[in-house]
Parts: sequence; C-alpha cells; structure tokens
Amino acid sequence: MNTASLPAPDEVARRLLARLRPGRDGWLTAGVTVALVAVALGASAVLLMLTGASPGASVAAIWTGSLANATGWTTTLLNAAPLLLVAVGACVCAAAGTFNIGQEGQVLIGGLAGAWVGLRLAMPGPMLVVVVMAAAAVGGGAWAALSALMYRYRGVNVTVSTMLMTFLALQLVTFAVSTPWFLQESAQGSSGIADAQSNPLPAGARLADFGQYPSLQLNAGLFIALAAAAGVALVLTRSRWGFRVRMVGLNRRTAQHAGVRVAALSGLTLTLSGAFAGLAGGLLLASPVSTNRLQGGLADNVGWDGLLVALVARNRPLVAVPVSFVFAVLRSGGDFLSATGVPYYLVDVVKALLVLAFVVPPLLVDLFGGRRGARPSAEPAVSVVPAKVKVVA
Repeated sequence: MNTASLPAPDEVARRLLARLRPGRDGWLTAGVTVALVAVALGASAVLLMLTGASPGASVAAIWTGSLANATGWTTTLLNAAPLLLVAVGACVCAAAGTFNIGQEGQVLIGGLAGAWVGLRLAMPGPMLVVVVMAAAAVGGGAWAALSALMYRYRGVNVTVSTMLMTFLALQLVTFAVSTPWFLQESAQGSSGIADAQSNPLPAGARLADFGQYPSLQLNAGLFIALAAAAGVALVLTRSRWGFRVRMVGLNRRTAQHAGVRVAALSGLTLTLSGAFAGLAGGLLLASPVSTNRLQGGLADNVGWDGLLVALVARNRPLVAVPVSFVFAVLRSGGDFLSATGVPYYLVDVVKALLVLAFVVPPLLVDLFGGRRGARPSAEPAVSVVPAKVKVVA
C-alpha cells in the first residue's frame, strides 16, 4: 500500500471528533432521554408506594437478588445471554426494515427442536450439545420462515403473522409435552403419573459451566451471545451483505433499482431473526437458567423482553449488550423482589416505562422540529447509489 494515500493523523483525528460530536439534535435527544428516565423512575417509585412498598427497600431487594454477590451475578448473566440473542436477531431483521414480533414463539420452537434432538439422538457429549443448539436455531429460523412465505405468496402482514404464530407455537409445545409418544416425560412411580414436561436433557447435551458455586459461574451460552452480537455488528457495518441489508431498510425502491433482490433478502433476515430466537430457546433448555426440560413456560417472556432490548438499543447489536444486562438485572432482581411480597407485575411496569423513556425521545425531537432544519430535501437523497453501481444479491 502506498503510504501517500493514507490520511494524515490530523485528518484521522478530525474524522473521529466528527463522529463523537453528537450535534444539536444529539444533545437534545440525550437531554430528553435523561429527563424521561427520571420521570419513569419517579413514576415507578410512586407505584411502589401506592402498593404499600418502600422504593428504597425495593431497590435494595433488586440489588440483593442480582448484583450483591456471586450468586446474583451468576443469575443475572444467565438471564442476559438469551435476551441478547433475541435482541441481536431483532437487530438483523430491523436493519432490513422487517419487523418480527414473534420471538416468543420462535424461542419455544427452538426449545422444542433442541429437546427432540437431545432426547432422541445418542451421540458423544460435545457433539450432542452442538447438534442441540444447531437444531434449536434451525427450528426457530424455520418457524420465522413460514411468516416470510406467507407474505411472499399470500401477502400476509409479517408483523401480524409472526405474532399469531406465537400462540400456535405455544399450543404445539403444550401438545408435545403432553403426548407420551412425542416428548412427555416417562411415567414416574407405580402411579404412572407424568407431568406436562419432557425428560431432562442428558448431561452431554448441556452447555458447559465455568466456575463453581458459591463463586461466580459463567455459562458457555454467555460467550455464544457475545460472539453473536459482535459478529452481527461486524457483518452489518463492514460487509457487502450488511450494506445491502441496510440499503433495503433505508429505501427498498432504491435497493431494488441497485439490483438487490429485496424480497429474498427480507425473507432471509426474518429467517435469521427467528434462528437467533430459536438459539435462545436452545440456550434456555441447555443452561442452568431452567430445569433443562422442555415445558410450556420455557420462554418465560424472554422473546418479548429481548424485543424490548432491541428497541431500547435502537437496533444496534453492540448497544444491546449493556441493555440486555440491565434487563437481566430486572429479571433476576424481580424474582427476589416478588419473594418479599411486591407484585412481580410492577417489575414489568418498570421495564415498560424505561422502554418508553428510551424510545420516545427521538420521536419527540422530530415532532417538535428538532431535525427539520438539518434534514436535506428528498430529491438529493434519492441519488445515494450512483447510477453505474449495481449490487448483485
């Protein structure tokens, strides 16, 4: 490489400072966000007092259940991994302008596929856990692909179909764990009674743990989730495929004129989103965060919470890492809080208020004209892709 073509150090510094400087709208959005977060926390405190609970004692309970000791940290990190996987998949889908809100059902189908493989195949331990996680990802991806096919051939709205498929997934899992020839557990004792759940996964089908109680324990699922977030962020921002995905999300017509097969790419991103949610279901099944059995409540709102993580992170995979940790703190601390007599639904209310506090500010800035003066006219924006450049999907 010719060194003369490299930018000067001062030019590199200037570009870096330009990226770091948020501008007037950025500062305005940040200020509104801080104000709304304060309002959300204040409203949460008022709700706690109305139910007879002490806000200070509730915060202390959440801290004790999530971050006060090694056990709390272990539980929080276990909860963060599946949330992050679901959020990463939502980021992929949203980058292409397609909205998948059926992650809860895709998590369940991923758990169903993983349980079936783990309980039916006799394979060595390390190979079996890989096959279980792969089957979970394929199951979740195939479930989401059904919505893509319905849109492609029948014009069914993706948002509606993915949501409705969640209820179908719940019924399918319930049928599976209630049917002896499918996945219901073996009858226990002389009474022959079997619960509506599967047998536990064999030890070889479970993800490895690092550390031992009462010290901090890290599950392999956390490293899988972090690697997925880093990989997706890299692909979306530094690859040709990621460029095509973002082009479709910004302007489908421009992408189509540039040679991108919009329908195929949108369907692929929806399938990938479902695959990440299915992988989260396999992680729930194969990690200590659950009983290692397939049950109707396996998802436990992980799909919905993961979608909220992506919304708060504004569909940025790397930003989803700390956001998923915050939501994991609320989940693990909320369980401890409910043991003190505070209704668990208040934790859901707090999460909803925080989501609104982070999602609403850009809309308010646009509504009151914060970006009106800086936004270019529509005609120059159409010529982002040069006429001679053709991107082949």
